Amino acid sequence: MSKNYDLVLFDLDGTLTDPGEGITNSVAYALSEMGIQPPKREELYKFIGPPLLESFMRFFEMSQGQAEEAIRLYRVYFADRGIFENVAYPGVRELLEKLKVAGIGVALATSKPAVFAGQILEHFGLSEYFDFVVGSELDGTRSSKGEVIKFALELGARDGGYRNALMVGDRLHDIRGARENGIDSLGVLYGYGSRTELEEAGANYIVSCPDEILQYVL
Repeated sequence: MSKNYDLVLFDLDGTLTDPGEGITNSVAYALSEMGIQPPKREELYKFIGPPLLESFMRFFEMSQGQAEEAIRLYRVYFADRGIFENVAYPGVRELLEKLKVAGIGVALATSKPAVFAGQILEHFGLSEYFDFVVGSELDGTRSSKGEVIKFALELGARDGGYRNALMVGDRLHDIRGARENGIDSLGVLYGYGSRTELEEAGANYIVSCPDEILQYVL
């Protein structure tokens, strides 16, 4: 089934690691500091995946200025505690190792600020498997998934000579971002997106566990 992909771009949250506790705690902290009663944790899982600015504005009807303040407060908690209230999904390390042994390029393409993403990979001992890491900037630059993927593809082509990439992620933003850039996408069901969400977004493939990704790459 492989289409000779030479580079696999991975989302981080909901794809390589489960950040549910840290992200929801960070959102709840920001809301509380702004005088808003946080809803139950389950209702905050929708913050996992999309850019924070978009989520605060959409889900709590904030203005852009209010959402930017919410992000500042979110990062107060996240940078100190939330970043490591996280766990790597079973099978992820083995997946990455097999890809590297096979000579496939591996990169991170996340809407999370690159500075935090790099710390998370290092914390879980996964950074050694990545050729490069692309994320957003703390000032909001390159926050959309399409922009992240575009930059990752440019780096991959320039520095690694990669020409045929596959985007792997758990939410519609990953799938849409891949389509915007003309590459295939693979949705994972063990994260925070549903099969319906991934299918409607146009995922080329959908899998239930990390190991199943290999059949579309190797």
